[in-house]
Amino acid sequence: MRTSDFNEIVLRVNELQKDNVEHGSVTVSAGYGADGNSLVTSQTISYTDSTYKDTLHSRTETIADTVRTDTGSDEARAVASSESGLDVLLKKQDSLKELLLSIQQGIHAGVDTYIDINLQRYDSLLNNVLKEHELEIPHHTLLIHTGRNADSTVMYIDTVGMAGDSSYIPTPRAVRYDYDFNMSRSQRYQLVFEPVDSLVWKHMTGILTTSFIILLILGFSFWFLIRTLLRQKTLEEIKSDFTNNITHELKTPIAVAYAANDALLNFNQAEEKTKRDQYLRICQEQLQRLSSLVEQILSMSMERRKTFRLHPEEVNLKELIVSLVEQHQLKADKPAQITLEIEPKTLTIVVDRTHFSNIISNLIDNAVKYSKERADITIRCRQTEQTVTISIADRGIGIPLDKQKHIFDKFYRVPTGNLHNAKGYGLGLFYVKSMVEKHGGTITVKSEPGKGSIFTITL
Repeated sequence: MRTSDFNEIVLRVNELQKDNVEHGSVTVSAGYGADGNSLVTSQTISYTDSTYKDTLHSRTETIADTVRTDTGSDEARAVASSESGLDVLLKKQDSLKELLLSIQQGIHAGVDTYIDINLQRYDSLLNNVLKEHELEIPHHTLLIHTGRNADSTVMYIDTVGMAGDSSYIPTPRAVRYDYDFNMSRSQRYQLVFEPVDSLVWKHMTGILTTSFIILLILGFSFWFLIRTLLRQKTLEEIKSDFTNNITHELKTPIAVAYAANDALLNFNQAEEKTKRDQYLRICQEQLQRLSSLVEQILSMSMERRKTFRLHPEEVNLKELIVSLVEQHQLKADKPAQITLEIEPKTLTIVVDRTHFSNIISNLIDNAVKYSKERADITIRCRQTEQTVTISIADRGIGIPLDKQKHIFDKFYRVPTGNLHNAKGYGLGLFYVKSMVEKHGGTITVKSEPGKGSIFTITL
């Protein structure tokens, strides 16, 4: 409002300059003299029109009388008594802003004497400033005069003029801003419009949206970081458990085979055929166990290599699975009844023979291992129009539902409670799933604790 007022004053001064060209020139300067005792008022007037001369002279005398009257005030005398009136003025004002405001009010008083305020023009200037600040809102601009009657008993407020949007009707919530433009505070501009809360929120939409998106990104980043750290911690614990477990698994067959071989060499056990055969069989079983363990670890290491490639060939399922069944029945530590159902009997499949044998061997080994006193296993192979389905079902201890989603994870082992003879290292099913997917197939599991499990491979 103050900026628009200053611009309106400048425009009126420009109009006065145009009048000077037509009627003469007027120069008015006001300030304290070097002696600090009197207010200097200099007037240079050139007249070309007698009527304008009389009017201008009358107005000039009024200004002079007003200025001389103000000079008699205590503040003016205090300033006049100083060595430099400007220094004292700067010291008395709280800020440069207030000093500039006082100068503007003084200019206002002088210009208002010569030419009246143009309220419509002031409103237009104010509207431009509001638009620069993106405040295009309906408003009223009022010119208000405040005064008292002759005996100063009654105070009155007059609305001298009104500009702005004619269709706008202020509500009780309307906000009013006043700007007093003269020193006596008897005249002021008043700006009336509705609260701009919604407009402010609208302007802040971009900032708030960006801040919200950044907050979401930061939140997601922190969540992902914490999740990654927790997973790394869990993985470290699993790796540590795996290292301890695999160390024990490797040491056990070595220790047993060493003990059996030591008995044959150092305790004359080789002379008795029964003992010799028993110890040799123990050595063979433990070496097979050790070989199987190393083979699976190496297979998993190969699977991770970028150069890993399958070598598919056509394989007769019956021949492959029958051979595996005989091996597992021979080495099982409990009675094992394994039933094979293949339809058609001559069913063949294109797979990597070595890795596919390991897949079926792992599933049969688990079925035997997690059966109770007796292993009762059924292997079914079926061919449809486009797929081959191989299922291995047992009647063992089963897998809890909440654990089934983890059984194909690397190093994961389902807790077996008091079942101490079910040893492993959490790589078998991870290897099975990886190799099945390498062959372009899928593997699923259905299980119920106490009733057994069914693993189904679809290729």
